[in-house]
Amino acid sequence: MNETLDVLIAGAGPAGTTLAIDLARRGLAVRIVDKAPHSFEGSRAKGIQPRTLEVFDDLGVLDDVLAGSSDYPRLGIHLGPVTVPWRMFRNRDRTAEVPHPNTRLMPQYRTDSVLHDRLERLGGKVEYGRELLGFAQDGTSVTATVTGDSGTERITARYLVGADGGSSAVRKHLGVGFLGETREGDRMLIVDAVTTGLPDHRWHVWPGAQGRFVGACPLPHTDLFQWMIRLSPGEEPPDGEDAITRRIRAHTRNRHLAVRDIRWRSVFRPNIRLAEAYGRGRVFLAGDAAHVHTPAGAQGLNTGIQDAYNLGWKLAQVLAGADPRLLDSYEAERLPIAAGVLGLSTKKYEGIAKLDPAGLRRGKDEQQLALTYHGGPLAPGGTDRTATLQVGDRAPDNELSGSRLFDAYRGPHFTLVACGSEAAAASDELGWPAAGAPLRRITVDARHFRRSYGIEGDTLLLVRPDGYLGHIATRDFLGSTRAAARAMTPVAG
Repeated sequence: MNETLDVLIAGAGPAGTTLAIDLARRGLAVRIVDKAPHSFEGSRAKGIQPRTLEVFDDLGVLDDVLAGSSDYPRLGIHLGPVTVPWRMFRNRDRTAEVPHPNTRLMPQYRTDSVLHDRLERLGGKVEYGRELLGFAQDGTSVTATVTGDSGTERITARYLVGADGGSSAVRKHLGVGFLGETREGDRMLIVDAVTTGLPDHRWHVWPGAQGRFVGACPLPHTDLFQWMIRLSPGEEPPDGEDAITRRIRAHTRNRHLAVRDIRWRSVFRPNIRLAEAYGRGRVFLAGDAAHVHTPAGAQGLNTGIQDAYNLGWKLAQVLAGADPRLLDSYEAERLPIAAGVLGLSTKKYEGIAKLDPAGLRRGKDEQQLALTYHGGPLAPGGTDRTATLQVGDRAPDNELSGSRLFDAYRGPHFTLVACGSEAAAASDELGWPAAGAPLRRITVDARHFRRSYGIEGDTLLLVRPDGYLGHIATRDFLGSTRAAARAMTPVAG
């Protein structure tokens, strides 16, 4: 009889691999399968937002991401013989609260590679060429049928997570509706290719009639551009170097441009869809399996990674003995976020075609630093708060003596931050279960920390493993913190 896994993950893109990394570092038994024969080779999703950089810092891949990426280049909008410069992002200086304030540009194949390397260092590995055909679940486990070159296998796991893209087999087998639209008449050819006749210090855009534009984005640390060619209704997408070059020249009226050595080509249709549920029973959805976006605003990949980051610690806690109702908070917290992001990315996409400055500009909404779970099941209203923060908000970084708060938060644990002598005494007294995520206790009383966190008196803060505030206590430090922790931790033995 096959051994029962903790979690089986279908889909080894950024969301699925992020989840596998988070679970593996918690010591769980995980397998991750993908029906593709090998890792993704295209650039596709290429923007990495500041909040995702913080997630990558926690997961131990930030240095590789920063080394393989760049800041976003300025736009060059070509209007006949004139090129108008436009800054899509206003580069910001790092602050004590936000150590990575700027969106980074990195092709998806490199993001996938960094994540896969990290998973392998943790002892895991993506099983390519393994397609999930179906599954059945009961009250204790899920048994999936997976097939590949080596035959068909039945895999039993406590939980199954479908991170297998917009056409998710897991979602379809689960019978979860995928609400929204696919704009069949709006197609864009995406091509990664070596390009001659084009400087690589700008992201180039050539607007056209009726929103038909051509764009070319330089991919950092390569000799490639990602070309985006919005096709006319009924137009046959050009194929091959010569045909694509002719199409580019016809639109740009620049005979010096040419593409060669095409690495990846795809025809994209805007999908704007949201799953009606993030899971049922012991099966969950994450990433594109739960929501698909237009590419504008670089939201899809980032939202999927943060789905996985939200789900990972909750699965681990329930597997360690926490109340299974903790997993209900996954959908309650993440589905409203995805709905809001869908609206944002759709608005940005529609603005690009019109060269609407609001559609071209990127700002704090896209960076996902201000997303909050306030009002959700783990962050009810009416609880203590500080002058600037509520339960459910992202816990900001801050400078400590020789280190940073994020250094203390980094890892698969909860963090208890005490400010003031009464809070510190309660921190020392708080018991914590031996099972599940451990607790790290720190005391901070620096003036700049108090100012940043809006702390006016003694305060005890419980930071969740995903870096969000799980509790704020300004009075009844011990009793209220125990009650909040009880919803997120195993019962103490």
